[in-house]
Amino acid sequence: MLYLFYRIQANYEVVSKNEVYEIRKYSDRLAVETMTSGIDSNFRKLFNYISGRNDTQEKIKMTTPVTQVEKNGNMSMQFYLPSKFNSENAPNPSREDVKIVNIEGGYYAVLRYSGRASDGNFLKHKEILEKELQKNNISIISEETRLCLKLN
Repeated sequence: MLYLFYRIQANYEVVSKNEVYEIRKYSDRLAVETMTSGIDSNFRKLFNYISGRNDTQEKIKMTTPVTQVEKNGNMSMQFYLPSKFNSENAPNPSREDVKIVNIEGGYYAVLRYSGRASDGNFLKHKEILEKELQKNNISIISEETRLCLKLN
């Protein structure tokens, strides 16, 4: 079980909701992102960044949701940064495989799930979300699928 005490929720508006997923409207937001590579887990790399392993050694409050994204067959994970940060004042990552990215605002279908932040768990829930959206005649207009992890 993972306990995180200082979590901040990224701002969004729930547009619609059912028992499986929510459709959320997000504004543009900044995130720290890493792709799967090597033996270090994506979660650990990002957690280290917010724990002060960055160029200013600043500790950053944990935000929710944590998202996983499949981009061109590669798995990435993202932690959203608190709203006080922008591209000018966000601490630079100490690792080359961790970067600051802007996530474009828009409408996102979100499926919340618990468990390990593994590629297999992500792909399983991605398929569930895609089937539910298809069943409800909701078009997916981006090839990126972003799923939220509920951290228990």
